[in-house]
Amino acid sequence: MDTILLRVLISTIVVSLLIFLVLLTKKLLINHMTVKSQYHIWYVLFFPILASILPWTYSHLGEGTRYLKSLLFFHQDGAVKSETLTGWDASQAPNSDLLHDFTVSVNQTPDFVYHILFAVWVMGVVLFVGAAVFANYQIYQIKKSAAVVTNPQISELLETCKQIVGVNRSIRLRETSHITSPITLGIFRPYIFLPSKTRREFSLNELKYVFLHELHHHKSRDVFVNYGMWLLRILYWFNPFVWYAIKRMRIDRELACDASVLHLLDESGCIEYGHTIIRFADRKTNQAYEQFAPGIGGTKTQIKERIQRIASFACDSSLLKWKSKIICAILGIVVLVVSPVTSVIASHDDVYHFSGKNAVYEDLSSYFDGCNGSFVLYDATKNQYQIYNREMSEQRVSPDSTYKIYAALFALESNVISPTSNKQNWDGTVHPIPEWNQNQTLSTAISRSVNWYFQNTDREIGRNRLQEYFHKIKYGNEDLSGKLDGYWMESSLKISPIEQVQLLTAFEKNQFGFKPEHIQAVKQAIFIAEQNNRQLYGKTGTGMINGKNVNGWFVGFVTKGDSRYYFAVNIQNQDGQAQGSKAAEIAKQILHDKQIY
Repeated sequence: MDTILLRVLISTIVVSLLIFLVLLTKKLLINHMTVKSQYHIWYVLFFPILASILPWTYSHLGEGTRYLKSLLFFHQDGAVKSETLTGWDASQAPNSDLLHDFTVSVNQTPDFVYHILFAVWVMGVVLFVGAAVFANYQIYQIKKSAAVVTNPQISELLETCKQIVGVNRSIRLRETSHITSPITLGIFRPYIFLPSKTRREFSLNELKYVFLHELHHHKSRDVFVNYGMWLLRILYWFNPFVWYAIKRMRIDRELACDASVLHLLDESGCIEYGHTIIRFADRKTNQAYEQFAPGIGGTKTQIKERIQRIASFACDSSLLKWKSKIICAILGIVVLVVSPVTSVIASHDDVYHFSGKNAVYEDLSSYFDGCNGSFVLYDATKNQYQIYNREMSEQRVSPDSTYKIYAALFALESNVISPTSNKQNWDGTVHPIPEWNQNQTLSTAISRSVNWYFQNTDREIGRNRLQEYFHKIKYGNEDLSGKLDGYWMESSLKISPIEQVQLLTAFEKNQFGFKPEHIQAVKQAIFIAEQNNRQLYGKTGTGMINGKNVNGWFVGFVTKGDSRYYFAVNIQNQDGQAQGSKAAEIAKQILHDKQIY
């Protein structure tokens, strides 16, 4: 739930910034832009919506997303808890601490707060969707009640105006008593609707100006743009900047349409066009359908601004047109750079899509004792996966302490520590876990899951270098936007069980080209025990939120001669029962029954 709200928050921030950018551009460069370009630059507000469906996943343009998210993550350390593995004879393991959970709880906003906020947003969306449906019902009623204009002079005038404007589409001309001002409707079947009294109250010359105006709306696809504006209003109904932008965009749309008509007229024609517009002043009735139907009329305030522009109208010079194009192009480039930030609106980073071509799916639910979970095993000899719960095996969740396998490797590769010199002195800060309140080596830090040890190494490596390493090994969603001392702890970094297994395979085989002695040092640190010439390596991880265990991991591999088995168990439980020790117990039972360990 909080992820959805985060996406909405980021996208509304970006849209608000774009609105400010457009307004600033217009204020500073208004004398260097044509009236039409002042309207068209509003189209950049639709870029974030388009960006949400483009494949930014395959580029690094989404880094802005991670930076912005880093400003929005607030995870704080809280209570600490240590759990002992039950059901596994840990005393027989040389590195038995690896089968304990040393877990730090993070404090997060209670779920009910997110549910309330989400419900409020959804209610607003539903309300505005309902308003849009009602508006389109009104449009349907207008079309249903409208009569075909049979006057041959008016029909001939419309055809003449179409040639002048350059519209080749078939335009249906109708009249109805449901409107007080001419409007344009229809994306695929375009219409021009006239009030029933128009042909009696207005001369053919005035109707010519009405047709020229409405035909330019069709030519500019303004009806389609209106639906885009409604989409913005539906998604960001709570954002006052969006409301103002839409209001300003509608005014600029009419100014741009007026300018297009004036380019076709001489001086006397411009005056007559202005008088025609005045006759439709304040004829709008604030009906819902008017949000979708551009027309020649408007409020007195809007008409006043339009008449002022008509009075000062001058044809655009070639230089002005070129400057307008350059300004729009520069603004477009800026927006294209910013737009990937909003890719989080429809980001699929929380799911890893696995082909499953060499996978066997099996039912192992009896091992999980009521917990939601998944099990992934990769037999390297057979090149085959055995998977329980395909959906959860592809779901990315926080890695918690299992990430320390790679944190150790990155620290070694960055020369922050070395295989022979990796001791760090305890700074005297008292931790609730007694094992943490002493000097640590790489081996003890991994086995006891000492957070401060890896927080120190991460700080020395630096966020940028760490990000390069996570990109190199393609670790889950590669998202380090959370706080540097806790991005792996129920925060931004996420990985799926299948990816855990794939990474362990690449790690153990050193497919990423790290120094062999560094791989060996980490393998030695995560070695648990040997039985019957089979060696078990692994690391637990537990995610605790507000004092409840909600995410349990046990990942590792078993070696026997040339045979390799890589596995990952993840369990999820909102009742506080999911922890690494339980995941290890499940793994032990499954590996035993499969005669692997």
